[in-house]
Amino acid sequence: MSDALVRPLREDDLTALADITATSYYEVDARTYQRAWPDPVRRPPARNGAWIARTRAALTTDPGGCWAAEVDGQVVGGAVSRVRELMWILASFAVLPEHQGKGIGTQLMASALHHGRGCLRGMFASSADPAAVRRYRLAGFDLHPQMMLTGVVDRSAIPVVERVREGTAGDVDLMNSVDRQTRGAAHLSDHELLLDQFRLLVVDHSTGSGYAYVDRDGSPPLVAATNRRTAAALLWEALASSAPGEQVSVHHVTAANAWALDVGLAARMSVHQSGYLCLRQMKPPAPYLHHGSLL
Repeated sequence: MSDALVRPLREDDLTALADITATSYYEVDARTYQRAWPDPVRRPPARNGAWIARTRAALTTDPGGCWAAEVDGQVVGGAVSRVRELMWILASFAVLPEHQGKGIGTQLMASALHHGRGCLRGMFASSADPAAVRRYRLAGFDLHPQMMLTGVVDRSAIPVVERVREGTAGDVDLMNSVDRQTRGAAHLSDHELLLDQFRLLVVDHSTGSGYAYVDRDGSPPLVAATNRRTAAALLWEALASSAPGEQVSVHHVTAANAWALDVGLAARMSVHQSGYLCLRQMKPPAPYLHHGSLL
């Protein structure tokens, strides 16, 4: 077996790397999930489309942040990172299980970090995999434990929510402003990717502004607001859109976002510890629930 070659990611690598991330993430989930959680499910090929669309966009906006590792001509891993204003974001990072422990991940991380060399801050989500967590800490990132809320929403607990409306692409400037106030950098063109995939809820009022992207089952992959009351209203509205009896999950809740715990517990959802938010030169964003890859 030859040594790994780390090179710039190409568009014709996307299908292979999407499959690698699905395999690697499932393997980690299978090793680290708790018995009280639903059994982990490997991302099906039909859902690779969203991952490929996000990564294809990154090849356009951040070609210097996208890397692949190949061994004997076969792609075995990759890293995708973005720079948004003065923040570096690691969006995807994976190596096939049989090629782990050989220094490939270290090479990929170094290449991706170089893309963010001019940034003041860094941010990404991590699994609970001990080897990955060690690598991230050695790279200089603070590790903030994340919680996950899961369960069937108690419909009787849902309050009347006011001032939340359906959002559109015309709200991007508002959302970028909220991004800067909460996480220190706007999502910019990443909002286009999120708008293509999720329903958008918006609050734009003198007492507070914010937004939430909502998946088909009512799970919110991203919530951001200028205050906790507005953030809680958006989260309640997202949960209210779930079907009666349907399992809903709220991921990436840090201790700085206890307002989300309060909403989840009021809705009779369960709380579990789940991975880490890795940060450099910044505090955990709040009120803010980050997207898993676009953060």
